[in-house]
Amino acid sequence: QAASGPSVQEVCSLALELASSHTPATMSGVTVADECVEKYNQIKMKKDLRFVTFKIQDKKQIVIDIEGAKDQGLTDFVSILPEDQPRYALIDLDYQTDDGREQSKLCFVFWSPDDKTSVKDRMLYASSKDAIKKKLVGIMKELQANDMGDLDTDTVMEYMKK
Repeated sequence: QAASGPSVQEVCSLALELASSHTPATMSGVTVADECVEKYNQIKMKKDLRFVTFKIQDKKQIVIDIEGAKDQGLTDFVSILPEDQPRYALIDLDYQTDDGREQSKLCFVFWSPDDKTSVKDRMLYASSKDAIKKKLVGIMKELQANDMGDLDTDTVMEYMKK
């Protein structure tokens, strides 16, 4: 005898119910605060900040976390990242090309420390990353860092030259 499961009608009904009750901005339901886009435009156009970090507040919205002044550098940026929580960030990096030219590029950083964050937090940030990236139009570089070694100065500068 064949096993009897739910009918096609029952499956379709359940699928419709789930789909209609879950229509967030992203798969995670997280939205991006307008202030994040304003801060992106500020760092991109005015170039008066070195970095800005973003966090997900109350599992609902991406908001500004910490800003770094223009006179700060990569080591200052790395020092403010929490060791037990993911973050998104924008950093305006100055570097030298292989042929000696000074360059400056905005880099999007997804900080997600593997060893001290919960799986839930990592999943929430991973599934919400596209929401913020879609709002920050024109970013040239993206870096994912899972431990401090990924943000070592030499490693980052080599990545920026690619």
